[in-house]
Amino acid sequence: MNAALADRPEGMRVTTHMCRGNFRSSWVARGGYDHVAEELFNELAVDGFFLEFDDERSGGFEPLRFVPEGKFVVLGLVTTKRGELESKDELKRRIEEAARHVPLEQLCLSPQCGFSSTFEGNDLTYDEQVAKLRLIVETAEEVWG
Repeated sequence: MNAALADRPEGMRVTTHMCRGNFRSSWVARGGYDHVAEELFNELAVDGFFLEFDDERSGGFEPLRFVPEGKFVVLGLVTTKRGELESKDELKRRIEEAARHVPLEQLCLSPQCGFSSTFEGNDLTYDEQVAKLRLIVETAEEVWG
């Protein structure tokens, strides 16, 4: 990846998503980022990482301590696998927990993955998807202004 990004234009920002699977509301991988964090965050020549943290299978935020200054972490705290809406207070608590390991200014909030990795999509209704996106925007406005 670094070779492919070596000649990118000035000012072009590149991020990567660390997907754990999102096929029809299922997943394929579990475990924290512990074993890859230091090398991944410091050696991969990207500006940010979209990381899945929507449930316990994703591990804790401790590996974020290896994120260098200037790189961003997009916390995928809102699941796209189930329609139930997360608690805004819980999202804020988890953002605060992540901020113990990397500065809040380097953090962002998003769904843990896209809402439709296949034509069939995930087991969410349109209204549930809109509600989750609204929750993300409202939470981000309250946390980061």
